[in-house]
Amino acid sequence: MAWLIAGFVFWLAAWRVNVWLSSMPGTRTTALLVPTLFGVTIIVIWECVVRGLEINPVLLPAPSAIAVTFATSIPTLWADFVQTAIKGALSGYVIGCGAAFLTAIAIDRFPFLQRGLLPVGNFVAALPIIGMAPIMVMWFGFDWQSKAAVVVIMVFFPMLVNTVEGLQATDHMQRDLMRTYAASYRQTLMKLRLPAAMPFVFNGLKISTTLALIGAIVAEFFGSPIKGMGFRISTEVGRLALDMVWAEIVVAALAGSLFYGGVALLEKVVTFWHPSQRKSR
Repeated sequence: MAWLIAGFVFWLAAWRVNVWLSSMPGTRTTALLVPTLFGVTIIVIWECVVRGLEINPVLLPAPSAIAVTFATSIPTLWADFVQTAIKGALSGYVIGCGAAFLTAIAIDRFPFLQRGLLPVGNFVAALPIIGMAPIMVMWFGFDWQSKAAVVVIMVFFPMLVNTVEGLQATDHMQRDLMRTYAASYRQTLMKLRLPAAMPFVFNGLKISTTLALIGAIVAEFFGSPIKGMGFRISTEVGRLALDMVWAEIVVAALAGSLFYGGVALLEKVVTFWHPSQRKSR
């Protein structure tokens, strides 16, 4: 009971602090403190509820137990991260997004391809991952190549659709102006279409960051060497070691957040001119 009371008191104090922070002038510090305090509040309440209600660790381990497992399993977690996030997800992300980008340019250059390639891309995107993952494992083996192949399938269509839409974002007057200057297709692409398409391209890249990691993890459920986040999760669930499963989930969440944040940071640099990136005064 004491744990539940402590959790309630902490939540009440954090709520009051957040109300106070929200009434202050908006700065980068307050914008960072509010979500940080909210996240800490969730973790503290989680800890207090698990301990206060004496929940079985198999059902829900306490954050402190997860933190201990995380700290004592860093070499294993790092090896799993490299296998899944870097070898599987990142390589598939680069190949899939790169192929989709080049395909979108081909569609823009030769519009008749749109009638053939987009339906095929839509069909591939609709394929269930749990059906494709075993097939990719049979084709490419148990190592990271099969996971990269699954990631390619998952990220190709979102990236393709966003890039095609972005390349068509320019209006007729802009394109007519380029023709007035006797600009070639390559010059129009580099000077007009690609810059205008960048917000759409980065939208596809950001969507694909989460899809890539999810695809690589799920693919490891159907065959993997003795390392990888998906392999570790399925193995530890069988052993009822849920603290290790949650530690892997934390690694996946951190990797996905950093991946998305890196792409968003690059977007700010590349599309600094776009209205969405301008700071309101």
